[in-house]
Amino acid sequence: MSLPTVSVIVPCYRYAEILEGCVDSVLSQAGVEVRVLILDDCSPDDTPAVASRLAAQHPRVEYRRNETNRGLIATANAGLEWADGDYVVLLSADDLLVPGSLQRATQVMERNPRVGMVYGRPLYAYAGKPMPVPSGRWAATDIHDGAEWIRLRCRTGHNCISSPEVVVRTSVHRQVGGYDPRCTHTSDLNLWLRIAAVSDIAYVRGIPQAIYRIHPGSMLRNQGGTMVDLSERRAAFDAFFEVAPALPGAAGLRATAGRALARQALWRASRAVDQGRVDGPDPVGELVAFAFDVYPDAARLREWRGLRLRRMIGAGRSGWFPPFLATGAAHRLRLKADRLRWQARGI
Repeated sequence: MSLPTVSVIVPCYRYAEILEGCVDSVLSQAGVEVRVLILDDCSPDDTPAVASRLAAQHPRVEYRRNETNRGLIATANAGLEWADGDYVVLLSADDLLVPGSLQRATQVMERNPRVGMVYGRPLYAYAGKPMPVPSGRWAATDIHDGAEWIRLRCRTGHNCISSPEVVVRTSVHRQVGGYDPRCTHTSDLNLWLRIAAVSDIAYVRGIPQAIYRIHPGSMLRNQGGTMVDLSERRAAFDAFFEVAPALPGAAGLRATAGRALARQALWRASRAVDQGRVDGPDPVGELVAFAFDVYPDAARLREWRGLRLRRMIGAGRSGWFPPFLATGAAHRLRLKADRLRWQARGI
């Protein structure tokens, strides 16, 4: 029997020193036929020399260079047009696949035709620290109905995926289109939602699927603080619901996402008041305006009631109010529980 074919798109900009490691992590994948497509976004470093050498050494590696710098989203979309495998992966040149990840993901989709996307847990590699070593075993696979997965994303308002750990069925990618340039830092979240609207989503449990580097030069990271992060996530949801009006319960789901984002904005505003920095990095007025814009019924939220009381007590003094000390502790516990759930189930 022929092996599943996977096109791995590698956008690269000024990553000449680590490009070879990324490519090696793909070429060493067992149980699949891989084709590595390196797209150089007009890098000013030695990327052309490194990529050309890799393409000359390995028949499964191909290289193209943009004539001008187009940015990550346009470069990624060009790669999607180039890809011709049964499955497709977008792997930034600073990230890595772990051994066996493509075989696990494609095996899930080969056995489950309704599944259009598979992801797993990423490991994080931080600048200046040792590279993490993958460990564990494939314990199970969770298959989520696409509509239910969308509901979970709307309920949290967050993206639960870093990106390199995702493998998508190419036919599904063609059906939903590429990355939306309107979502500067959250085009991946927007794409996952569109994929879930037409297919089921699977999660590989118990073993990491990729290594995601965290460093100042990373290509697709949130920048600009809380307001930019909230606004970008809102843009991802808004753009999704613009193209998915026929999704059952779309209006309610959109309101759920707005409510989640409003609660997060108001909580950040409350913490800013507690710490006495109302005009600091998280300006309270902007956060409040965002909350009421994204969710007009924000006045009904407990976070709004808490913020009003904090303002009455006074900035910098409210943080010592015993009920708010307890609220802060409870919030930290919820965040820890959410992280543990994400590590176990990816949601």
